[in-house]
Amino acid sequence: MNITTFAKRLFLLVPLLLSPAAFAVEVMPAPPQLAAKAYVLMDASSGNVLVENNGDQRLPPASLTKLMTAYLATLEIRRGQIGENDPVTVSENAWRTGGSRMFIKVGTQVTVSDLLHGIIIQSGNDASVALAEHIAGSEDAFADMMNKTVADLGMTNSHFMNPTGLPNPEHYSSAHDMAVLARAIIHEDPAHYAIYSQKEFFWNGIKQPNRNLLLWRDKTVDGLKTGHTDEAGYCMVSSAVRDGMRLIAVVFGTSSEVARAAETQKLLTYGFRFFETQTFYQKGAELAQAPVWKGATNQVKAGLAQDLTMTLPKGQLKKLAASMTMNPQLIAPIAKGDVIGKVEVKLEDKVVHSADLIALDAVEEGGIFRRMWDSIRLFFYGIFN
Repeated sequence: MNITTFAKRLFLLVPLLLSPAAFAVEVMPAPPQLAAKAYVLMDASSGNVLVENNGDQRLPPASLTKLMTAYLATLEIRRGQIGENDPVTVSENAWRTGGSRMFIKVGTQVTVSDLLHGIIIQSGNDASVALAEHIAGSEDAFADMMNKTVADLGMTNSHFMNPTGLPNPEHYSSAHDMAVLARAIIHEDPAHYAIYSQKEFFWNGIKQPNRNLLLWRDKTVDGLKTGHTDEAGYCMVSSAVRDGMRLIAVVFGTSSEVARAAETQKLLTYGFRFFETQTFYQKGAELAQAPVWKGATNQVKAGLAQDLTMTLPKGQLKKLAASMTMNPQLIAPIAKGDVIGKVEVKLEDKVVHSADLIALDAVEEGGIFRRMWDSIRLFFYGIFN
């Protein structure tokens, strides 16, 4: 195999998940300092955190909790456990839940779809409890489902006690975890994500606006959710797309509804101005072929396990160089997904990222004569190399 040829083919074609620290060779403009307890700016494509302050601090999330409630509901819809048009009978417990409301009435039936809109757009605590009870039987059982999903998503600083975000000492999350959750919502279910961009919802004779002010101020913003309690302050998770690049901004603990929108806008403006993201190949794209010994075929296709995505400060893309090496003496059988090599990406002389090359197809053992012949070849190869 001509590794030099492959190195040329792979120039700038590597899935980078790079942080600004990797590019310290040039001075970046300082990120904005926000009037918030904690904040995170994440690139939605790579999951890379571009800016953060106290991103892992455990804080009360208020109604940002409903992102998890809605995520679980749409997950159950996709799994076929509940249907969009299923009727949900409103319990007295749901009807009596305080705080922001959708104004559903006890004993009436409301569809899953309407409750989902009431949760996302109107931030209805009553809708959240009604849907949680429909899915799990009780708020406590639903909280258990929420916390299992927390673990599944790798949200290491979150724990939920209810589907609403009403205060509880054991109910907390972090700016980083909320960005992780928002990324899952965006990527896993685009159809339901569209609800987060709706500016108002009409129910029970009452039209209520979405509290995300950026939906009116910035046409590139298309979600996600606000939250507020006296303990939490004013919080928001937002996402925007410009020129094919999507960012997720999270702020916790600002002083007002106007302030959370303004601080979020600062994060988005900084990210779009000074960073760029590009995806070159989807996972599974063939980048090379590697020789195989003792196999039914003499080559295996090599590619990447994850999308080939780069996030980096603007202007740094042209300075990257990549090289590829294959594991020596690949011998069949080789399973699909086996690691067969590695790509290293360098900025000047510093390795800033590495990624495994995997087999895109399985290679079975060859016949007895092929195996014997390759064994002889490998024997002499070992003597003379």
